[in-house]
Amino acid sequence: MNNIFLIEKAIKESAEIKLKILENQAALSLIDIIAEEIASALKNGKKVLFCGNGGSAADAQHLAAELSGRFYFDREPLSAEALHVNTSFLTAVANDYSYSEVFSRLVKANGREGDVLVAISCSGNSLNILKAIETANNLKIITVGLAGQTGGKMRDACKYIIQVPSTDTPRIQESHILIGHIICEIIEKSMSKKP
Repeated sequence: MNNIFLIEKAIKESAEIKLKILENQAALSLIDIIAEEIASALKNGKKVLFCGNGGSAADAQHLAAELSGRFYFDREPLSAEALHVNTSFLTAVANDYSYSEVFSRLVKANGREGDVLVAISCSGNSLNILKAIETANNLKIITVGLAGQTGGKMRDACKYIIQVPSTDTPRIQESHILIGHIICEIIEKSMSKKP
């Protein structure tokens, strides 16, 4: 079987979307602003909470690990957590309340003013993500959204939102992890600066 055409098509589409982001100076500036705001929060003893569903949950966990573990070099761990990793909590709240409450309850339990919530949703319309953002906003937590082309309902709910110029979920997710890695690199560089 020859799947070269499919392979080439996927790589070209992914590259084209990333080039659109590269050519968008406003998007690049926004990535920088978000990274510096997260670094400032971490320097002030705050934490970063991540949430997402499915592949976006994997991205949330991946990025939290880059900060709490290490990215490019050995350094002190940074306070970062993906909200879905406690399966006992997740299944209990989904069962006793509803799945739409799973992230907002943990934001309410663990979030404090000045923390950062990074909410990841390709559609920007996931109810549990929107409820987490609403709770975070009420607690004066800085809200950052990673979404697809339209931004969905997240667009008006987050303090900052990066909208990947695509409606194709796999291509959006590939760009989310690139953007997340760039943010982690800037944070790590900023955290290593002498006061």
